[in-house]
Amino acid sequence: MKQKSNAAAYTALALVSIFWGTTYLAARIGVQYMHGISLAGIRQTVAGILMAGFFLSRGYKVPDKQTLGRLFIIGTLMLCGSNGLMTWAMHYIPSGLGAIIGATVPIWITIFSFFLVARSKFSWQLIIGILLGFAGVAGIFYDYFAELMNPEFRFGIILIMVACVLWGLGSVLTAKWAMDINPLYGAGYQMVFSGVVMLLITVLMGEHISASNFTAELWGSLLYLIFFGSIVGYSSYIFALNRLPPSLVSVYAYINPVVALLLGWLWFHEKLNWNTALFSMVILLGVYLVNRSFNKAKEEAKAKVKINIYEHS
Repeated sequence: MKQKSNAAAYTALALVSIFWGTTYLAARIGVQYMHGISLAGIRQTVAGILMAGFFLSRGYKVPDKQTLGRLFIIGTLMLCGSNGLMTWAMHYIPSGLGAIIGATVPIWITIFSFFLVARSKFSWQLIIGILLGFAGVAGIFYDYFAELMNPEFRFGIILIMVACVLWGLGSVLTAKWAMDINPLYGAGYQMVFSGVVMLLITVLMGEHISASNFTAELWGSLLYLIFFGSIVGYSSYIFALNRLPPSLVSVYAYINPVVALLLGWLWFHEKLNWNTALFSMVILLGVYLVNRSFNKAKEEAKAKVKINIYEHS
């Protein structure tokens, strides 16, 4: 049974690594026909209704007010503030570039963990990892120096940087609050809450969704994002996270940008040269060092707790 469970977990990790890398391209296609916030809003609302509805049909009770409030906050940060802004950014910047910048999320998670969870010491490995991550992002912009003169391109970069920060904050709050609810059931509510908020935002922005927008390509993008990005991707992520070490599951963060870069190059002929490849590797090396240092600090903290319990027993 254990071997079967591990095999299923590795399969789930492979699905996350591939599908979440392809969602950048799917979003890039979708935003050609619809505003990014509208696209993300429809995606999350439909996926959330399907996921939460599945658990409600199996007899799950509606969470209490405090849990719903926290799910609303996390959903707004991670899916509206992060996924919504990231989808919007795909209208202005290449999908591969967006994925590379998105790979810096573990760095923001580590920074917010320091301030909101536990003020652990910053090791040299952690500091070097953070510096490498941001240096890699700066190096990537060498190929986009001319584009940086374009206000829309700069706006897209700002959107995706803010998206990374908000995803990091939401991830840390999720761990800090540790709500007593099935993660997938909770994710359903997060999707619904964030989706409704984004659709309200598009109304306030004066964006209108008409039937003429829904071309075959938009339908393909939307359905792919709903089922493979939100439902299959997130379910597989939670499944793998509950059966494999977090340090192993974090491998997806290194594969996603590679998948996005290759697809962006093949589909939209986005830039892919030695400079991009080199600094992408610098970013991923930085993220690897940050993850390694963070996981080592967590293991040391657990060991200290065990020692204290043993000494006082």
